[in-house]
Amino acid sequence: MSFRKIFLLAVVALGIAAFFVFDLGRFLSLEYLKQSQASFEALYASQPLKVSLVYFAIYVAATALSFPGAAIITLAGGAIFGLWWGTLLVSFASSLGATLAFLTSRFVLRDSIEAKFGNRLAEINRGIEKDGAFYLFTLRLIPVVPFFVINLVMGLTKMKALTFYAVSQIGMLAGTLVYVNAGTQLAQIDSLQGILSPALLGSFVLLGVFPLIAKWIVGLMQKRKVYARWASVKPQRFDRNLIVIGAGAGGLVSAYIAAVVKAKVTLVEAHKMGGDCLNYGCVPSKALIKSAKLAHQMRHGETYGLHSTTPTFSFKAVMRRIQDIVRAIEPHDSVERYTGLGVEVLQGYAKLVNPWTVEIALNDGSTQTLTTRSVVIAAGARPFVPPLPGLEDSGYVTSDTMWDKFGELDEVPKRLVVLGGGPIGCELAQSFARLGSQVTQVEMGPRVMAREDEEVSELARQTLMKDGVDVRTGHKALRVENTGGMKALVVEHAGTEERIEFDELLCAVGRSARLTGYGLEELGIPTNKTVETNEYLQTLYPNIYAAGDVAGPYQFTHVASHQAWYAAVNALFGDFKMFKADYRVIPWATFIDPEVARVGLNEQEAKEKGIAVEVTKYGIDDLDRAIADSEAHGFVKVLTVPGKDTILGVTIVGTHAGDLLAEYVLAMKHGLGLNKILGTIHTYPTLAEANKYAAGEWKRAHAPQQLLAWVGRFHDWRRG
Repeated sequence: MSFRKIFLLAVVALGIAAFFVFDLGRFLSLEYLKQSQASFEALYASQPLKVSLVYFAIYVAATALSFPGAAIITLAGGAIFGLWWGTLLVSFASSLGATLAFLTSRFVLRDSIEAKFGNRLAEINRGIEKDGAFYLFTLRLIPVVPFFVINLVMGLTKMKALTFYAVSQIGMLAGTLVYVNAGTQLAQIDSLQGILSPALLGSFVLLGVFPLIAKWIVGLMQKRKVYARWASVKPQRFDRNLIVIGAGAGGLVSAYIAAVVKAKVTLVEAHKMGGDCLNYGCVPSKALIKSAKLAHQMRHGETYGLHSTTPTFSFKAVMRRIQDIVRAIEPHDSVERYTGLGVEVLQGYAKLVNPWTVEIALNDGSTQTLTTRSVVIAAGARPFVPPLPGLEDSGYVTSDTMWDKFGELDEVPKRLVVLGGGPIGCELAQSFARLGSQVTQVEMGPRVMAREDEEVSELARQTLMKDGVDVRTGHKALRVENTGGMKALVVEHAGTEERIEFDELLCAVGRSARLTGYGLEELGIPTNKTVETNEYLQTLYPNIYAAGDVAGPYQFTHVASHQAWYAAVNALFGDFKMFKADYRVIPWATFIDPEVARVGLNEQEAKEKGIAVEVTKYGIDDLDRAIADSEAHGFVKVLTVPGKDTILGVTIVGTHAGDLLAEYVLAMKHGLGLNKILGTIHTYPTLAEANKYAAGEWKRAHAPQQLLAWVGRFHDWRRG
């Protein structure tokens, strides 16, 4: 803590100490005020300016130091100065004193509070940025909320001091008038409770309710403004309670929830039920990864005491197995299943005609138009294809088109270029390398898996290279050349152009939300890489929601399902209760071998956000089960609040890391710390023991050494 902070803290402490040492509180009693009223009035009559200034200074100091007795000082203002001059003095003095307390809290406490509770404070600041002034105004209108607490807490946020002062000045005016007016009738007041009569309390309640009513009216006016151009076409009756556009994870869950609560719901899908995850992403890629891992284990049989052998296989059979797995899971997301649940499923292209009308061009060539109270857009995302010169002419595949194209090949692509160093690119690069392709992975950035900590990125790079992937980071793709059937990707590295010849090129540089083709432009719904929504997942039109990849901010199947609950419930029951989408604990995993899984902060993000963390690390090379499985590599890294077992984030690198992460996701979701994980029995020998041992590492680092030294002496004494 700096000298200036210490000095200011000392001044505040001395002021508070003086208040109690000299028993200044005796002057802040109703009895003393009534006894001295005549003297004060006489003094004011002889020296009005001096008395006013002294009173103003005392009020500012008492408020700034959060002394008790503000109500008595306010009554004194009414008793001595009368209603209007007293109100003026109290209004400005209380607001100025409150702002001084606000600034003191910010200067002395905010840095340390941010270091310990950065994540929670960031969430509060987001709310303050959006509705802080309104929230403060509401609190100022209700006198039962301790004002000194408001002053100190608001100082920890990023609210501007000028905003705090202005809102406090206006918000406290009503209460100031009431108390100053009561002070003018001091002779009739027997106690402070006498001020708060039922009628007065009712008035304060009305004052507190008024801004809520005002906010509701403003919201209603905003809705009317948004819907104004469509007012003439709003239906009197609706065909459906909910129409869902897209049958990926977000759309399926939204439709399912609507059907469960007996709403009339229609689900529209233009292509395949199950969306990207079932047909092109999660399911087929994991099936491919499994085949590739088995081929890798066969090549390294000596690791398990067996003969190493080069696997012989039909690539078509591998791809056929993947399609068989997709077909085996398809019934979970099928038209038949959802129809049986009570969902009307229509196969075709949906388009929003107006906020309540959806026109569906059915796959059989017919058209159907339906009206609905609410819509959930769950249109998903598609692979992003960079605008490289020559790319379209030479041909390429994406994570969507790869399965059909490669399914026709008799052998794995001999030379494969994977463009992109993110999770998708890394998973597919490793898998094809293990199946025998000569893989070159090109990443423009300085490292692969850039969202992870540097040590994780480096471990991933080493793993990929060990499997034969030629990882080229810092290489910018310039163009694709196709000369005489010889295809090559031209890249730039360190100012020099290089050519990488290939037979197949896989674009895996990310995915972009589907934002066109279903009416967003015509309705004027704002988009910026994703559909813009508020915290309730509402778009510009409050009855139109978005969920999943099309809404962001995460492109994970499990997040799409998570958002779908909020979108569906808000769409169906939002008139009674709205729920904000909760992104506090979002896990994800990259299924390279070894897997990388994470939830919450990592060291890289903590540093960027200026959040102080304590890092505890346990090496899986020490874990019995991992040693027995010849999988003894990786680690569990836990970030906690310094000195506490509160978990801020976890990164796990190792076999089945995605499964191991679930225990930490549960702990963070429900506020459980490392001590609880350490105290939980884990089956031996399992990989899950790594979580317990990581908690044990934290516990050892925080062992009470002085107490243990005394315990040692106690045992020495017991032995005689």
